Amino acid sequence: MNNGLMKKTLLDVRNVSIDYVNRNEAPAHAVEDVSFVLHEGEMLGLVGESGCGKTTLALSLLRLLPAAGRITEGEIFFKGTDWLDLTEKQMEEVRWKEISMIFQGAMNALNPVRTIGDQIAEAIRQHLGETRKSTLNAMVEELLDRVGIPPNRRESYPHQYSGGMRQRAMIAMALACSPDVVIADEPTTALDVMIQAQILELLSRLQKQLGLSVILVTHDLGVVAEVCDTVLVMYGGVTAEYAPVDVIYNFPRHPYTQQLLSAFPDLSKPTERLVSIPGYPPRLEALPPGCRFAPRCNKAFDRCHVEKPELRFLASDHAASCHLLEEK
Repeated sequence: MNNGLMKKTLLDVRNVSIDYVNRNEAPAHAVEDVSFVLHEGEMLGLVGESGCGKTTLALSLLRLLPAAGRITEGEIFFKGTDWLDLTEKQMEEVRWKEISMIFQGAMNALNPVRTIGDQIAEAIRQHLGETRKSTLNAMVEELLDRVGIPPNRRESYPHQYSGGMRQRAMIAMALACSPDVVIADEPTTALDVMIQAQILELLSRLQKQLGLSVILVTHDLGVVAEVCDTVLVMYGGVTAEYAPVDVIYNFPRHPYTQQLLSAFPDLSKPTERLVSIPGYPPRLEALPPGCRFAPRCNKAFDRCHVEKPELRFLASDHAASCHLLEEK
């Protein structure tokens, strides 16, 4: 997809499908035929309800899927190299130096019995080969200062940090090896509204200062509207809609995108009743035969329940998968 800015393409994900395979059970099709492009300096929002495949897709980009996860089809090009062709040893060489991740739930991601400084320094030792303690300490303190943590808190343990500070420490760790791309997997989960705003402001500021490309995994459309350039809306493991952020918010074409936006509070209409989407996302091991959103869609017709819609390009930078687009 061409965003019209002629920026360098860093990440080109083509038709990626991912299954979870468990013994004596049907495979769970977590992601199917998903494609997107991430350009230099761009922030891409990966949006959808819990269980739609967002985190699975994000983990696949670093080839960090759980043991049961399998990339069954597709290509993941980073700066022109297909990472699916690399050995695990080769991936270890590029992981964190080229692309890093801010994991969801900092308290679970951080080691409770090691200091924050030691955990950040470990990433630098492992991936940059720096072993001098004085240099490591200086690098860690610079990273902590960059994300708004006093450098003298380097020797503190995770439980001695507040929730917002732990999330800032995770961001510092993701930046430790100066990657080109950072994946932020719901970085504001479990934080209060004020701290969420601070973390998002920090991410946005660092992106501009360092020229980062960011993939922001979230279910919060307000966050996406504020900081993202492009949006990929997922449902049931497939692409529902993919477009620049202003197109998604002003001209959504997929019923799922439309209903997600309707369910989001509008501060200019405080008395208006919120819309809810009835039902639940499909189980990945028992997907419906047609459109995966059809059982919950208020615009579904007979064809939707029997035939899977193809992803259709409505413009060079806008795609959606819905039979209504063809019917019209």
